[in-house]
Amino acid sequence: MDDGDLIRAVPLLPCRFDSGSVEAFPVWQALADSHRIVGVDVEVPTMLPAILRQLLLPITMHALGSPPSRREWGQRFERGRFTTAEIEALATYLAEHADRFDVLHPVHPFGQVADLRTKKGETKGSALLVATAPSGNNVPLFATRTEADVLRLPLDAAVRWMLHAQCWDTAAIKTGVVGDLNAEKTGKTSGNPTGPLGQLGVVMPVGRTLYETLLLNSPIGVQKRLGPPHWAKDPLGPQWEVRAPEGLLDLWTWQARRIRLLPERTDDGVVVERVVLSAGDRFNVGVPVWETHTAWRKDKPDRRTGATPLRPLRHTAGRAAWRGLDALLALEKENGAAQTSELIDQIAGLDDEGVIDAGYPLRVETFGIVYGNQSAVIEELIHDVMPLPVASLRGAGPAYELVVDAATQAEQLVNAINLLSADLRRAVGADPIPWNKGMRPGEQLLAALDPLVRRLLAGVSVDADDEDKLARGREAWELMAFDAVHRCAAPLFALPVAAFGGRSEKSGSKERHYKLGLAANMFHSAVNNTLRRAAALRKRSN
Repeated sequence: MDDGDLIRAVPLLPCRFDSGSVEAFPVWQALADSHRIVGVDVEVPTMLPAILRQLLLPITMHALGSPPSRREWGQRFERGRFTTAEIEALATYLAEHADRFDVLHPVHPFGQVADLRTKKGETKGSALLVATAPSGNNVPLFATRTEADVLRLPLDAAVRWMLHAQCWDTAAIKTGVVGDLNAEKTGKTSGNPTGPLGQLGVVMPVGRTLYETLLLNSPIGVQKRLGPPHWAKDPLGPQWEVRAPEGLLDLWTWQARRIRLLPERTDDGVVVERVVLSAGDRFNVGVPVWETHTAWRKDKPDRRTGATPLRPLRHTAGRAAWRGLDALLALEKENGAAQTSELIDQIAGLDDEGVIDAGYPLRVETFGIVYGNQSAVIEELIHDVMPLPVASLRGAGPAYELVVDAATQAEQLVNAINLLSADLRRAVGADPIPWNKGMRPGEQLLAALDPLVRRLLAGVSVDADDEDKLARGREAWELMAFDAVHRCAAPLFALPVAAFGGRSEKSGSKERHYKLGLAANMFHSAVNNTLRRAAALRKRSN
């Protein structure tokens, strides 16, 4: 058996089972057992969408086709696993493309350019592929590891990081290679964008098993716009292009970089210490509006055409995914400032037709990367996972109203406690804490509210159509949020006597007074107006 065969030899996918055990499988075994696999344990969270988009999803979609209808999708989902006929179709497909999935192939190694080289034959350490390793512009000043340290990657890890680089690589200047006409004069290429996922706030629906996750990420009725994955086309050379994706599978397997792994055989197996990485293909008009794994922000309509431009909605570091519920629940049929992803919108349609149960434990994972100076360095990885009640995707009804109200109330409470802090600080002659410096009390409150919101979302997922339980859940949420905001606010009132008298500030002809009593009254009024049910219950119990 070929050491580089991703289908049956390379243990590429560390698969997790219900028991908690993890076993590394080649691609074929992971697909065959996808109904038993509950997760894929990868080095960094952002590697999961890379593996799904660059490998597993295109294989299943190209081999089995897009589900032609919601009914067909529902039948696949109800079965919960690949049928015998589908397994045979996958086996036939992988056999037909077997040589293109050989990562060590001498002519067309998977995801690489076989003879990629610089004029002087320079190579870089494998850390260049690893987002968390010091390399080039990513070497911290006081890091314990430097770019000169050897990073020896087993072949399976090197391939995972190669897929990650195709999706998330930085926008730094790339080495010029032989055959790249754009780099002939200078020996390098500039103007490289980040990898395609680096331009998005990635949103992926996740199921109970790998099989369900693959199906939840399979668009329905898109057979005509699938296009080919990169392994179904002629092998790439060093020359890159500016072009539009040929279809969905071309977009998912987009080769944003030209890469060559330089493997070595050792007593411990095949390892990779050196690589060549250069510029790859670029989108001609930005991210396609049919990108499946992002929510969108709607810009102002074009005055000439009347069309509403869409821009990918990026995630913010440190911001919980549930704080973006307004965008995740913004269905395409609605006319708001945001629009959810195609796949989340699709799940809403499946719920409308009863194809997926309202109590299904759907989760949504969000991924992103914060890039630093000119997007040439990686500063932070973004990842979150949260329950997303299927019933909340209906755009109306008790479940939808509850989750949207809870997210809105949390933001209003954060604003109330930050305003309280600012007014109390002014009352003693201090400036408010700047929004971008220091720790404001709103951040502490969000930390307290976060597990409460997630608990609420999980509860709504289970009891989506039970209005009595939803009402009790709303009441419990408000009471716990009421206690949390007052608990976080209590230390702010530990002020000197001068705060009672306060002070005044003039702005033009207007004068505003700041003192403890006024600030407290405004705070309590804001909280009571936000959490009306909890305020009424607390009042009756006192």
